[in-house]
Amino acid sequence: MNTSEQTFQQIERAIRKIADKFPVKEEASIMTDIHIRVTQETGEMVVYNDEEAEITRCVIEQWINNADNNFYDQIASVIRKCLTKHKDTIEQMSILKPFSFVLENDDKESVAELYLVDDETVIIDPDLMEGLDEDLDAFLEKLLKD
Repeated sequence: MNTSEQTFQQIERAIRKIADKFPVKEEASIMTDIHIRVTQETGEMVVYNDEEAEITRCVIEQWINNADNNFYDQIASVIRKCLTKHKDTIEQMSILKPFSFVLENDDKESVAELYLVDDETVIIDPDLMEGLDEDLDAFLEKLLKD
């Protein structure tokens, strides 16, 4: 799926609305994760906290009636890119660390951990790690031949 500029803008607007709910000026006293629930048929993206209180919502037109079998894998990558772009804002939100952004399907099942905010831990984007096993195997094989 080629992601349109409008889709990126809508996701980034939602991220800014999330950050507005947890302003930097306030002391971090809330312990929660951010749950991003996407409905494949309607393209609706709703963001919740742990208590299922809605933070924001939007409809991503490009995602409406998307019938791809790997829909959630594709959108996870797109949302991750947007979260990474706003890393500085996200990491200063007034939420106790560690906290995560989690992608859920419309059945409220966790599909992917999108972004972990913690001073000591970093989650690497799976797209970046794609093919790493093969590269390491080839490197080791070459090393052992020499």
